[in-house]
Amino acid sequence: MLARSYAPAVVFGLFTIFVIAIVFSLVASLLLSMTNLTEHSLDWLIKVVAFIAILMGGMVAGAKSKSKGLLIGALTTILFTLVIFLAQYLGYDQAFTTEQYLYHGGYLLVGAFGGMIGVNLFGEQ
Repeated sequence: MLARSYAPAVVFGLFTIFVIAIVFSLVASLLLSMTNLTEHSLDWLIKVVAFIAILMGGMVAGAKSKSKGLLIGALTTILFTLVIFLAQYLGYDQAFTTEQYLYHGGYLLVGAFGGMIGVNLFGEQ
């Protein structure tokens, strides 16, 4: 019954990740359209924000679950990776590249760490 008891925490974590991604995408698109910046100039900022979004999603999931932060943060990240993979594979007919596997491996570590932080900061004391 692990899945049922922690499902709301994982959903809240995924929601957090996608909200941060959508808000940043809006800000980045406004910057790109209203300034002389190029997509290449925002490359590192996009990567940093992605890791921060995963960390925050893991923290929210861990805080919501109040226990097993490592597992819940990792599960949140795995489901995020699955959603991204399915969107890319089914929508664009492309599999992950080696670089994307490395990024998503890093996301897994950051998400698990975020889950641990969330449980320890906001879990039951």
